[in-house]
Amino acid sequence: MPASAERLPEFLQKVKPSEIFPGADRYGKPEGKPMVARVFKGQEQVGLVYITTDVVSTRGYSSKPIDTMVALANDGKIAGAKLVAHNEPIMLIGIPQSRVDKFISNYVGLNFLKDPPKPGVAPADIISGATVTLMVINDSMQRSVKAVAHQYKLGTAEATAGAASAAGDKAVSGAAAQAAPEVKTRPRRAVNLEKQDVQSWNALLEQKAVAKLHMTVADVNKLFKQNGKAGSADHPEPGEPDETFIDMYVALVSQPSIGKSLLGEAGWQNLQNRLQPGRQAVLIAGEGHYSWKGSGYVRGGIFDRIEMIQGETTFRFTDTQHERVVALAAEGAPAFKEVSWFTIPNGVEFDAAEPWRVQLMIQRVLSVSDKAFVTADLDYELPKGYYVDDPKAEPVTITEPVEAPAPAADEAKGAAAQTAGIADAASRDGESAQLWKQIWKAKQGQIIVVGIALSILLLIFLFQDWVVRYEKWYDRFRIVFLTFTLFYIGFYAQAQLSVVNTLTLFSAILTDFHWEFFLMDPLVFILWLFTAATMLLWNRGVFCGWLCPFGALQELTNSIAKKLGVKQITVPHMLHTRLSAVKYLIFFGLLGISLYDLGLAEHFAEVEPFKTAIILKFVREWWFVAFAVALLVAGLFVERFFCRYLCPLGAAIAIPGRFRIFDWLRRYKMCGNPCQICTHECPVQAIAHEGDIHPNECIQCLHCQVMYHHETRCPQVVADLKKKRRQAAAKDGGGETAAAQEQVVHFVKPAQADK
Repeated sequence: MPASAERLPEFLQKVKPSEIFPGADRYGKPEGKPMVARVFKGQEQVGLVYITTDVVSTRGYSSKPIDTMVALANDGKIAGAKLVAHNEPIMLIGIPQSRVDKFISNYVGLNFLKDPPKPGVAPADIISGATVTLMVINDSMQRSVKAVAHQYKLGTAEATAGAASAAGDKAVSGAAAQAAPEVKTRPRRAVNLEKQDVQSWNALLEQKAVAKLHMTVADVNKLFKQNGKAGSADHPEPGEPDETFIDMYVALVSQPSIGKSLLGEAGWQNLQNRLQPGRQAVLIAGEGHYSWKGSGYVRGGIFDRIEMIQGETTFRFTDTQHERVVALAAEGAPAFKEVSWFTIPNGVEFDAAEPWRVQLMIQRVLSVSDKAFVTADLDYELPKGYYVDDPKAEPVTITEPVEAPAPAADEAKGAAAQTAGIADAASRDGESAQLWKQIWKAKQGQIIVVGIALSILLLIFLFQDWVVRYEKWYDRFRIVFLTFTLFYIGFYAQAQLSVVNTLTLFSAILTDFHWEFFLMDPLVFILWLFTAATMLLWNRGVFCGWLCPFGALQELTNSIAKKLGVKQITVPHMLHTRLSAVKYLIFFGLLGISLYDLGLAEHFAEVEPFKTAIILKFVREWWFVAFAVALLVAGLFVERFFCRYLCPLGAAIAIPGRFRIFDWLRRYKMCGNPCQICTHECPVQAIAHEGDIHPNECIQCLHCQVMYHHETRCPQVVADLKKKRRQAAAKDGGGETAAAQEQVVHFVKPAQADK
């Protein structure tokens, strides 16, 4: 049970009995373990209420509990359920509370005692964008109902006899008596820190110091057929039935023998430097069609496909507890696509020496807004020799039923065995993952919208000489496109490119490259291809100036600041040049760290505020938010401050941009000498006083090209028009006007004075 104080008394003051249990008029006093309050209608007890976090410890995106009040009738039926407290960000980033309340309301009327839920299946549709939160609520409901019903004997004669009989009457029904458990105890275990010998991979497997989950394509297709959700079986996993869907391995690497064997001496020392005293770490490795890691953790910071479960405690890992492993050091260990170790979060009750399990969430994309989920469990228990008995600790209670399990329990046990996928080791077939194909099919609408936008942008650049002649139209188009980039590509589709993608690509090339990792997010993949192609034509500016959501956010907020009269700061040329080099130092620093440890580089990549501002929409720890806001505030005075001086992604794509094939930006001989108009008006100071455009700093806003064709502001154009008018007038016997002469002087003199 959770060690923290029970929260039920707090919420009994806030939720009326009739709100959670229809027809009820009062609560009894909170009592028992787990804590419940009996619910009465007049003098009749109709059931009881509890808070899920008083029974099970489950955590969501925020790594904090999600409190749901549940009302159970005497027969075990769920009479009411209400979300009463949470720290989840999903309600603040576009998912209304009403949709989550509707999800929870689907549990009302269910009776898990008479109709046990199928493993990993929720009784309502998962809301896109809130997968972890709702899976946590689902898990909390199912496990807490089972625990409370068992403890308070719901569905038996004793439950219906009322509170008095529950306290004093020890008689139970015949069915309950037949299920009376036999209670035993054993000494509590502790991790054996004295065992430090190095073992081979096969030895660790044979001893079960490394546990394995093997699932085939047939296994996972069967699970989705059984899960009961409409449409799940209509999207089977491609491939031969006996192909490996996933091979997943787990091990307790904080045990010295296991840790030194798998990580090597250097890796073991690195782990020890990261671990706080008394804390534990587990290693997870995987191969096959399905990724246990997924891609969401890079953007959202949480590994939503794996969940640690021990007794009533469950939790998920975040990116701050993650360390990537390039290769296992154990003799005979295979090469895995994904290997990482995780530290157990602070504040979590976890006993590494006692049995625990990792639950893998398997998702199947049904449509752009609908997914189906099942789960598979991988049990882990330290083998003898890797633990020692702790006689000073309180013994562990073991409850074993006397009677054989009922048929329903047999079926559940069989389903669990199928889920665990215990089978002989399969050879690694090297087949490409198939999940990305489902994702691409489900996101066809988004792909089409972004494809149209990229096509329009491509046309703008190909015909820029004609487009920029219409200044007002072009300026409005740019504002509209940047707004689309921010809200659709960024906030909605969450396709913000990151330097993490670049570092991952380098790491994949140097280790074991797999295309499926980069195909899992269609929009990110398409944007990367488009950016790579346009770099060779126009440099980094096509992405940085048009397709980066955070860049768009900076420019739009700066435009608002200018309209409000915020005075802009012009950074002196020499200082600007020096500061521009900082982003390259940051990028090469991250690249160097990634070659040593990609996971560590991902932590330092938080110098990018993209995850905070775009992916999580500022719903994050205050220091991340403060950093992102500070950069945006700086951008109100110095346009695109972050892009100019700190962005490692901009530096990364600027380097290959030096090899562009064409130079599309047109200049006159007088640009820079004597005219300085474009130099002064370039929003990112990418034009030198000599008139040269620095391609590494240019964001392709095309403002200089608007000026290139401007009939009243560009001295060269004005002079050419004057000459044409003079020639035309000479043919007609006329002369030039004084106004034209004054116009030329007006635009050349300021530039000369500035120089």
